[in-house]
Amino acid sequence: MSPQLKKIASNEKLPSEVDVVVIGGGIIGAAATYFMSKQGYKVALIEKGLVGCEQSSRNWGWCRQQNRDERELPTSGLSMRLWDEMSRDIGFDLGFRRCGLRYATDDPKQLAQWDSWRDLAKQYGVNTVMLNAKEANEMIPAKGRTWLGGVHSIDDGKGEPAIAAPMIAEGARALGATIHQNCAARGLDIKNGKVEGVITEKGTVKTSKVLCAAGAWASAFCRHHGISFPQASVRQTAFRTKPITNIGEAIYTSNVALTRRLDGSYTVAISGTALLEFTPQGIRYAKPFMPMFMQRLKAVQVNIGSSFFKGPEAFNRWTNDGISPFEKIRILDPAPVKSNLRKTMETVKALFPALAEMEMAESWGSYVDCTPDAIPVISPIDQIDGFFLAAGTSAHGFGLGPGLANVAADMVLGNTPAIDASSYHLSRLLDGSKIRVGAI
Repeated sequence: MSPQLKKIASNEKLPSEVDVVVIGGGIIGAAATYFMSKQGYKVALIEKGLVGCEQSSRNWGWCRQQNRDERELPTSGLSMRLWDEMSRDIGFDLGFRRCGLRYATDDPKQLAQWDSWRDLAKQYGVNTVMLNAKEANEMIPAKGRTWLGGVHSIDDGKGEPAIAAPMIAEGARALGATIHQNCAARGLDIKNGKVEGVITEKGTVKTSKVLCAAGAWASAFCRHHGISFPQASVRQTAFRTKPITNIGEAIYTSNVALTRRLDGSYTVAISGTALLEFTPQGIRYAKPFMPMFMQRLKAVQVNIGSSFFKGPEAFNRWTNDGISPFEKIRILDPAPVKSNLRKTMETVKALFPALAEMEMAESWGSYVDCTPDAIPVISPIDQIDGFFLAAGTSAHGFGLGPGLANVAADMVLGNTPAIDASSYHLSRLLDGSKIRVGAI
């Protein structure tokens, strides 16, 4: 767990009854709690560990419309507006800045993809410009590399992963929500096909509506109730530097990505690589995920690790009155891959001489929960009245978080969402239709 994670207090008493229970204190769970509380509903946010402690605090922090799949573009526009509004209304600095994002490449195929995406961008009013070779090399000067071109997404920006989810949760608490950390949800209390409550390790909360925003743990929770949710978690590695010279706020190259933090440090990661661990859940959903893995095979490493035997993708069975897997692993905290850390550090120092004295302050691993088409699931669960799912964000969850949470909140409350959310329905992954893998 990042030592920079902003820790917040829990409400002492678990409420006996609320309008909605949200399971999972990541960016989507926290923001959904905020939006529903803002409409006057009584909401309890249940988190097995600490708010924001898993993927929501371990990502790059990018908040972008650039290069989104068309199915996500309406949500990305909504999210950018909501990042602005929450930063204004909550009263805490979420670290959100419209600093622009800069991309550079020496790969003609990638440059052509970015260029062709502009036609789609124009339809959604995305403010983005292509950079020629001269402009790209001026914006992102690199030693020993000559960029063919790039992209400048002018209105996009970044948030602060270590503080965003906790501070949004505090914003929800100010509106009447209660926050319960180190409190695992073991299962749903279901009667005649309808939700009547959530059974936690600290007692049962009566409710008729539940939103599961449990990130990498969502499929396991759904499976406990006989619900199939195809999900795979890929393991990633990143690190944070000590404060150092500013070479740009948010930079993407085909080798590395860098995001400058509020304290003058950088979050650094290798672009487009991940480790897929062989697990029982992976075996169960291998077929629907095959198109994605074939398309991105060069960027994915495969091995067998401890996650085969423990964690969200292991063979987990439990009862609602016994200890659950969520209590056994409060915080999913995989070790960073040391070889990736070395490679990333060497690459950054070679590319950017201004960072030659860069020192690592901390490093971490994380599990990114993905769907077979790399598009999130925001959906009612047809088999259980009152149960809703918001997960599978496929490395897009932080930037899209406010928009996805807003859509989920409206679904739960029976309102019409601000955008058409039909592309996010769970049924698309289960009805046998062809999987259309989205953009990265």
